[in-house]
Amino acid sequence: MDNNLFSAASREKAEPLAARMRPRTIDEFVGQEHILGPGRLLRRAIQADRLSSLIFYGPPGCGKTTLARVIANTTKSAFLSLNAVLSGVKEVREAIAKAQEELAYRGRRTILFVDEVHRWNKAQQDALLPWVENGTVILIGATTENPYFEVNSALISRSRIFQLLPLTEEHLRQIALNALADPVRGYGKYNIKIDQDALTHLINIANGDARTLLSALELAVETTPDNFPPEGNEPIYISKEVAEESIQRKAVLYDKEGDFHYDIISAFIKSLRGSDPDAAFYWLARMIDAGEDPRFIFRRMLILASEDVGLADPQAIQVVNSCAQAFDRVGMPEGQYHLAQAVLYLATCPKSNSVMGYFDALRAVREEKSHEVPTHLKDSSRDSKGFGHGQGYIYPHAYRDHWVAQNYLPAGLKNRIFYRPAKTGYEARLAEEVEKRRTILMDIETEDTEEILSFTPNSITGWQNRTEEAAERNTEKLLAKITEHAKITRHNRVLVLETPPGLILWQAVRQAAEGQVTAGLLNSKEEEKIKAIAEQFDSLLAPITFIYQPEKLEDNNIYDKIGYTQFERILVRNLLGTKSNKETIIKQLATLTENNGKIVITETIYREGQRLNEIINFRGNEILREELKQAEEEFYSSNNDPRLNWQPETLQEMLIQAGYAIKKAERIRYGVKRIIKKQEIEKWLGDTNSPYSSFMRQKLGVEKTETIREQAITSLAEREIQWKREICIISAEMKKQKQQF
Repeated sequence: MDNNLFSAASREKAEPLAARMRPRTIDEFVGQEHILGPGRLLRRAIQADRLSSLIFYGPPGCGKTTLARVIANTTKSAFLSLNAVLSGVKEVREAIAKAQEELAYRGRRTILFVDEVHRWNKAQQDALLPWVENGTVILIGATTENPYFEVNSALISRSRIFQLLPLTEEHLRQIALNALADPVRGYGKYNIKIDQDALTHLINIANGDARTLLSALELAVETTPDNFPPEGNEPIYISKEVAEESIQRKAVLYDKEGDFHYDIISAFIKSLRGSDPDAAFYWLARMIDAGEDPRFIFRRMLILASEDVGLADPQAIQVVNSCAQAFDRVGMPEGQYHLAQAVLYLATCPKSNSVMGYFDALRAVREEKSHEVPTHLKDSSRDSKGFGHGQGYIYPHAYRDHWVAQNYLPAGLKNRIFYRPAKTGYEARLAEEVEKRRTILMDIETEDTEEILSFTPNSITGWQNRTEEAAERNTEKLLAKITEHAKITRHNRVLVLETPPGLILWQAVRQAAEGQVTAGLLNSKEEEKIKAIAEQFDSLLAPITFIYQPEKLEDNNIYDKIGYTQFERILVRNLLGTKSNKETIIKQLATLTENNGKIVITETIYREGQRLNEIINFRGNEILREELKQAEEEFYSSNNDPRLNWQPETLQEMLIQAGYAIKKAERIRYGVKRIIKKQEIEKWLGDTNSPYSSFMRQKLGVEKTETIREQAITSLAEREIQWKREICIISAEMKKQKQQF
């Protein structure tokens, strides 16, 4: 067991370049901004030294072990490391014993880093579980395999999992330049000249792997001169030819039993399903180049030929099967022609997934009651006389077109549809005939009837249930729409400004679990309420709150609270609709939106609200209804009231002027069942301080307004009403101009 994860300074010169250039602090770390950028959960946890058990999952060379080293340099806890390939239960027990000593004699917890944790079997992982559970050790596991498949579920449930991504070309370029510039750990003290195309070649072939890049750079630098290090300031010139020799071939990330295997075959199948022959060819080449079994690929294509093509092109399964048989005769490498032909056919033929109707039928069989076979469909060869089995069956071949209308489903499934023909390819010819026959069958009565029981609940309880269910459905629908627009990822920095707070705030907290959510609140009462709810959360996950004035967003010193001033997602709800300075607020929000960040605005459209003329019973007085209708349209078209002088298109134009590009805009109309109270009617039509009442009294006169009030009380007060509402949701992306230097 190696208890010292870091190399001493005296050994650095003997280490490979990749080991010498490992970052020692978060600020030196290049890449993985989605988990280590400002405001991200992992960065905050490391800086606060408040780590729970972690599992880092990602491809080779993306920084898993390096990140563990950074944590070791930062934490006040003791730090031990194991490699799962070289250690077993014995080494785990030794590590636990040392961790217990640290806790007992020094009061320090121990972080145990296990590289390649997926290599441990269940017994080895189970040996660690009790000590993770009781807090003796904090586990940091690193794995290239999907931990949900390769790590015990018990350990998974006690750990936060962070996926590290392959490094981008920009990340690799920065890493290479850092190595060339560092005079102590890298080659900064040498006069190295490297062609840009040579560096680009190394970056491209490294394929997101920093270790591969630095190893190739080391080989190129130290083998170019006859003697390394060179004497004096003699230049070392790295050409593209030298770079090509130092790194011969891109390492293909592919393991026939691992995560990349499943991801790439998934991408291949989805490309075929999506009718993209170019993408299908690319993923096929990735698999073949990595040594995937062609028979496995053919098996998947045979499945797709039925699952995703089906009757849209009945020839597809024959073509794929013929290509598979030809491949078995020919073998590799010529068999690649047959693979490619099958891929081209599947990618370009029409698609239908109508065979999936079978699984709907299977679900009906398994989840619903068993239905009796209709009498006319039962076997008549045994007991037609005794029980009448088979009586009433009509023989289709006795009719023209060999079809006659009769029911074939059980009575309880009458008119149930399982097969939905596609409107493409060969199947399109079937669809019209299938639909025509179904229409005829809907009028055919069945002899097998079933008893239907009904239940009527108490009227008050029933109304409450209906109202609560309707409100819940509307809320869920609205939240789902906002979520669809926002597309929050788990590492996003999110700013939420909503009135009242809570609906989208807690959804954002759940979705940005590895980022950070900041909530702007209008007063201390709202802040106290949110903080009370947030006490249920780990403090690292709870939203950060601040009180603000919408008109003075730029005056709020957000940076002092969270350390940054721009967000990848800004969610606004019921903030702009009543404000007279909407344009100013949107411009301020633009300064808080990161480039390519997104804002989602959700506002009630007051001018499209419920009109009283539509729900009051005027008892035949249509003239008064028409007068009220005209007066209401004039009231709701007011250009002086900030609640009414805008439409969604107005907000879209303001967003564009502020530098956003509109991505999607939609209106949601829905009805809410509600009880209208008499006090509400009095306020609407009897209170002279009410803008609506004041307008109606001026427009229609006091006498007519009083008549309308009386009719409203008579027909609406204390009654259940379907109340119309309309909401707009607008999402836009910030497109800031790049500075020119």
